[in-house]
Parts: sequence; C-alpha cells; structure tokens
Amino acid sequence: MIGTIHNRDKFLNQIASRLNRPRISAPIERPEWKFQPQYDVYKDATQDELLEILTEHCKKIHTKILTTDLQGLAAVVHDVVADYGGGPVVTWKDERFAQWGLDSLIKQQWPSENIDVFEWDYTLGDENIHKAEKANVGITISEITLAESGTVVLFSDKDKGRTVSFLPATSIMLIPKSTLVPRMTQAAVKMREIYQKTGHVASCINFITGPSNSADIELNLVVGVHGPIKATYIVINDL
Repeated sequence: MIGTIHNRDKFLNQIASRLNRPRISAPIERPEWKFQPQYDVYKDATQDELLEILTEHCKKIHTKILTTDLQGLAAVVHDVVADYGGGPVVTWKDERFAQWGLDSLIKQQWPSENIDVFEWDYTLGDENIHKAEKANVGITISEITLAESGTVVLFSDKDKGRTVSFLPATSIMLIPKSTLVPRMTQAAVKMREIYQKTGHVASCINFITGPSNSADIELNLVVGVHGPIKATYIVINDL
C-alpha cells in the first residue's frame, strides 16, 4: 500500500520561512565525490578471502563459526543444537531448509530424539511468539553477510518472523557463502539489486552481529542483554 503525503508544500514552505531563505524547489543534482573510500575496502577480495575476514572477526564478536557443504550441513546443525543443550527449536518456514537437505533432520531425526521443533506459521498469530519465547534455539538464514563486521542480514516476511532471531536463548544463522560481501556499502547495493529484481522490500530488515551484547554501562561488555546469549554462524559452501 502506498501512502499519500498531505500538506507537503505548506510544511516545506514553513521550514524555508523559518530559515529566512527562499524554498528550493528545483531538483538537486547528486554530487560526484572525488574520493569514495567506502567502495575500496576489500573491493578485490575473493569469496574465500571474505570468509577468512569473517572468520577472524567472529573471534571479536563472541561468535562460533563453522563451514560445511550441503552434504554435511544436517550433521553440523544437529551437533550445534546438541551442544546448546537440545530443543525446543524454532525455525522459519523457508523452502531452502528442504533444498539444503534439512527436512529429515527437522521432521524425523529431532522428533525421534524427543526434540520439539516448531516452524513459523503466520496463521497462528501470537502462538509463534510464544513458541519463540520458549525455544532454546532459533534457526534463521542470512540473505547478505558483511565480512568486515561479522554481520548477518535477515529479511522478515509472513513466513520469517523476526522473533526467531532474538527470543530463543541461542541462535544458529545459516550463511550461504555466496552472500558474503565486504561491508555495509556493498550490502546496500545488493539490497537495491534485490529490490530491482523482485520489486519487493522486506517488512523488516535486521542487521545482527553475533549474540546480544551491550557495553553501555561503564564500558563493561555484557553478552545476552536483550537476545540470544550464544550464536553460531554456519557457512554453507554453495559456490
């Protein structure tokens, strides 16, 4: 739904009047900056080099990082959940889980081990949030991954509730290697490309860097203030 802007001219005219100058109504030409260092950092890095940068930075953000291929993904996810103490587990409803061979783990192996698994279902309303609150592990997928800062980018929609990433006690984020970009600059470019290709903007875009933490009080780092106390990135070699 596209909203309608009301009283725009009146509002802008008032601002110009308060600034004691005429209102600028002609289009403003976009400046061409002589130096744009934001595009130069890691611009020639390969995906393998970006992975090395991401791996090194994960040490600074208290995040465990593992790499695997699609054949080994289910076993790695199973082991990480076991290390976190088991379920309950909550996941998005995303066709990539099946494409990546996780269906047997989610629908057969975990239930046989008495591990409760809940898949996000928008038709259930608030029950999704209650399930996420009680979950030990939340599993999500990164759409874009910033190597420089160790940041994953999650796109929300009706089947991908944002609470899956921050209400469970621990978090597993699946990272296709193809999603690695150097930094925020390239992430913004990629988001624009996704919009141009799909014509769709996610209802909420979350930039998450490792587990929840804060150093606001006396510069003392505290992990797990307002979200998962532990996080694991699993990089999937999809190239």
